[in-house]
This record gives sequence, C-alpha cells and structure tokens, in this order.
Amino acid sequence: MADTRIPTDDELKQRLTDLQYQVTQNAGTERAFSGVYHDTKEPGVYHCIVCDEELFSSEAKYDSGSGWPSFTEALDPAKVSLHEDRSLGMVRTEATCANCGAHLGHVFPDGPRPTGDRFCMNSASLDLKPGETPSGT
Repeated sequence: MADTRIPTDDELKQRLTDLQYQVTQNAGTERAFSGVYHDTKEPGVYHCIVCDEELFSSEAKYDSGSGWPSFTEALDPAKVSLHEDRSLGMVRTEATCANCGAHLGHVFPDGPRPTGDRFCMNSASLDLKPGETPSGT
C-alpha cells in the first residue's frame, strides 16, 4: 500500500541514494545497462521508490534492448501520470508516479503488442518486491 504521507525533501535525501534522488526528484536518468532491474526476470511487483505505490507488474516487463527496465503498461493507468517533456531538444512523454510525482522515465510508442507502448523506466525509481502479486488481484 502506498505511503499516504509524501516524504519531505530532507527525508528523501537521507533515505535515497544520490542516484535515486537525482532521478526521482530532478528527472535524471541512469546510464543504460547500469540499473539493477534492466535485465531482471524475477516475478513480482515494481513499486515507486519514493512512496511505495504499486506501479508495474513483472508480467508486463520485457527485454527492449534499450538498457532500461521496460514495461508494456502500468498496473493501473491512473498510477502513472504522463506529461510532455521538451527537454534536451526532444519531445518525449515523461512518466511520473501519480501519487508522489517522482520521475520514473519516459514512454515511447515503439513497444510490443498489445499496447504498442514502451514504458522505459529507471531502475533507480523502482523497488521490486519479489514474489508479490498486485493488490486487488
């Protein structure tokens, strides 16, 4: 279950690694193939590292070859907010946690069926809970 209280900036600086803080709070990006989950195949549920919201199921994870954990869809579309991102001279779709606003990564329209989407997420913004099934299932 998600933490209903969003941690303060000071709490996040104490609890998160520098990379986790940079990614989630400053829309940073970890280097390709460097994240702990980029090639993980373990079943479970991926939660937001900031607020513990359930975001993605391992059943929606696939190997995109991009170097980041990729998913075809979120557990619930309402759990991930999508925003236009015009940074770095590109137009992309940024994905953030709908509960706490943490930056997760970007969504691209080049994924496999059935959705055609590739939720390209940073490992640093996620916490895999192995063996867990999504609540409500």
